[in-house]
Amino acid sequence: MLLERVLSSLEDDKAESIVSIDLRGKSDVADYMVVCSGRSSRQVVSIADKLVERLKLAFRLSSKVEGKEAGDWVLIDAGDVVVHVFRPEVREFYQLEKMWMSPAERARAGA
Repeated sequence: MLLERVLSSLEDDKAESIVSIDLRGKSDVADYMVVCSGRSSRQVVSIADKLVERLKLAFRLSSKVEGKEAGDWVLIDAGDVVVHVFRPEVREFYQLEKMWMSPAERARAGA
């Protein structure tokens, strides 16, 4: 339910290239990681702000947020779901999907 709400919020705010990665059995940090892009620093921050606000309203969840000042890469820790919102160039540089996804998952996601 939390993952579905995260994905819905990102889609509502026109996040691009949204990828959900199942971390169960791979990491104890979270069950899912979601990676997406915003077209500009302003959009990255806006996507993050709205997601945090929606999660607070829907789940009474206080998410931890890092990186909002620069707007290049914002990390939202929502407990079972960790969300990374990048500017496209920064996302390409770090390539988190390649680090966490199996080759089969990357093929399915087009990453």
